[in-house]
Amino acid sequence: MRFSNVHVEAIGYEIAPYVASSSDIEAQLAPLYQKMHMRPGQLEAWTGIRERRFWDRNPVLAEHAANAGADALRRANVAPEQVGMLIYGGVGRDHLEPATSCEVAARLGLSDHAIILDISNACLGVLNGMLLVANAIEMGQIEAGLVVSCETSRHIIEQTIGELLQESDMERIRTGLATLTGGSGAVGVLLTRKEISKTTHRLEGGAIRNATEHHRLCMWTPAMNFGPHNPQRMYTDAVSVLKYGTILGKQTYKALLQELGWEAQRPTKVICHQVGSAHQREILQALELSPEQDFTTYETLGNMGTVALPMTAGIASDTHFLQPGDRVGFLGIGSGLNCLMLGLTW
Repeated sequence: MRFSNVHVEAIGYEIAPYVASSSDIEAQLAPLYQKMHMRPGQLEAWTGIRERRFWDRNPVLAEHAANAGADALRRANVAPEQVGMLIYGGVGRDHLEPATSCEVAARLGLSDHAIILDISNACLGVLNGMLLVANAIEMGQIEAGLVVSCETSRHIIEQTIGELLQESDMERIRTGLATLTGGSGAVGVLLTRKEISKTTHRLEGGAIRNATEHHRLCMWTPAMNFGPHNPQRMYTDAVSVLKYGTILGKQTYKALLQELGWEAQRPTKVICHQVGSAHQREILQALELSPEQDFTTYETLGNMGTVALPMTAGIASDTHFLQPGDRVGFLGIGSGLNCLMLGLTW
């Protein structure tokens, strides 16, 4: 897929206020560590994550998503009534219905003719939302669109800690480790038609591949995360996700380079989904990219799901890691397995 009229105008975000270090989590798991003869420090050693962030115990996801969306609008000096489409792309939602995007739209004061909807696709929700908005801009249906998300990890991490202490076996440790990497945050990505854009951040296009035969490698039940107190269980075969995700990522990256005609030039910078150190190392090696080309936040923010990649891109822009003229790859992957990679000229 290719775009000729779409710019990423601004990326806004809200960082959750409460820090939960990996050592804090291990302190809660001390009885399990003693029983299994595990040394403290393993969680950070396995994942590269020193800490992650939590919201309050009863967060309103739409509130934080709206805050991030408002930040994007402020950065771009775009009025809410100019937004023709709003998409909420988070895994977590506040209610079964209405769509979380409805409350976000109300909080932002969007016009009554804006297209408002939620989409869900594991960690790819925001990137998928960007594609839908870009298509609408390219077809001339809207001038600007906003994609928002908010994820919260406190509740599922606390439940997983309880399960690990109760079950106390290596199989549950193996399938629960990835859950403990979860972080919380909110993001808003504003896209505009190039004629009204004040930036040079052009969305060139993207590529999609899937390997849905691996859809059971990472599962979060109940299927929809409605309400912070609902019983939930999360299982991840992290070794297999890494193995097959890397294979799928390599296929998608090749397709992206071909689609954009970047085979000779290649991206100068990349933003990957923020899983952890092992994932970063494997995917960069598979794609023949250097660590210096990548920007990471997982060390201090953890894996924020749908929020992780776009917020990391926003921070990379704010800290001037991304420079005008950079060819930038947004390298996204999610449970399913699905892979979506976008190419931008910054």
